[in-house]
Amino acid sequence: MPAKAAGRAVQPWYKKKRAVLPTGVLALFLAVGLTGCGSDGQDSADASSSQSASPSASEDIELAEATASADAEAAEEAEESARAEAEASEKAEADAQAAEEAEASQKAEEEALAAEEAAAEEARAAEEAESEAEAERGTLSQQNALRSAQDYLDYTAFSRTGLIGQLEYEEYSTADATWAVDRVEVDWNEQAAKSAADYLDYTSFSRSGLIDQLVYEGFTAEQAQYGVSQTGL
Repeated sequence: MPAKAAGRAVQPWYKKKRAVLPTGVLALFLAVGLTGCGSDGQDSADASSSQSASPSASEDIELAEATASADAEAAEEAEESARAEAEASEKAEADAQAAEEAEASQKAEEEALAAEEAAAEEARAAEEAESEAEAERGTLSQQNALRSAQDYLDYTAFSRTGLIGQLEYEEYSTADATWAVDRVEVDWNEQAAKSAADYLDYTSFSRSGLIDQLVYEGFTAEQAQYGVSQTGL
């Protein structure tokens, strides 16, 4: 049984008259409620997104630092390689220059040695030529022996050995007499023919006897045979 209050009975709750809220007020309450819920959800989503984004940003930083470190190492290695290459190139150039200088020095030494040898050879040739010229001119004694030999040949015939003997008889040395006789302009075959004719002018000879006489006078066998043949024997 429902209780009575202050002399009147209290209606049960289900029998009370309900107040009807205007539609606009109700819509306002719903909008405010939804806004609050949406704000709480967005904050939760932002927080969750921030929490999930934080590890990704850290990884990006670490990756950027690793990349920068790798780039620095690569740059350092490239610089070291360039420095080593420059040093190698400089060394190769220095070695090439040193080799070129050594080759030039050796070539200069060889040319100087060749020039010295050529000068020495030229000096030897000049000395030999002067010696030969002096030998050809002969000493005063040799020149006198040469004139004497030519005088003897102007009036009579001689063999080579016979003329040397004649100059020795005139007291020229064997060397001077030989030097002089070797330098007279004479045909020994003609001298043999003249000598054979002279012998026949004052005495008689057989062919072989006259050949033997010419050989005895110092003519060679060939010269004697030629000379006798010129007489008609």
